[in-house]
Amino acid sequence: MFKPKTLLFAFLAGFIATLVFHQGALQLLHLAGKVPMAAWNMEPSVPLGVPKVISLAFWGGLWGIGLWVLIHKRSGAAYWSLALVLGALLPSLVAWFVVFPIKGIALNSTLIVGALLLNGAWGLGVALCMRVFVQRAR
Repeated sequence: MFKPKTLLFAFLAGFIATLVFHQGALQLLHLAGKVPMAAWNMEPSVPLGVPKVISLAFWGGLWGIGLWVLIHKRSGAAYWSLALVLGALLPSLVAWFVVFPIKGIALNSTLIVGALLLNGAWGLGVALCMRVFVQRAR
């Protein structure tokens, strides 16, 4: 069983990883001319009106808890590779097969590759943040 403090750290790791790693990778792709949308979208989301990037970071925080549950017992290369692979795959699969159909977004190769890249960067960010948080909590 996880302590509430650990779950809070995992949520914060996912939240921060979304703002820094996921959105940072998106901005790099945007600056390289590979995607049309820039990072850190401050447009209001529906229905609450919070900035879209904050809504995304909230969901990233929830995903961070799930990712931490799956990787926390690993160490070394297994820790990092599992964070990368699961971070890339799990949120992407949910986006492709649940979120996109609900929003009427057609899946294409750009969205597939983009999701894997952005979510993989997010997964590594969660792993890095959790390493820092766990070490500082000791």
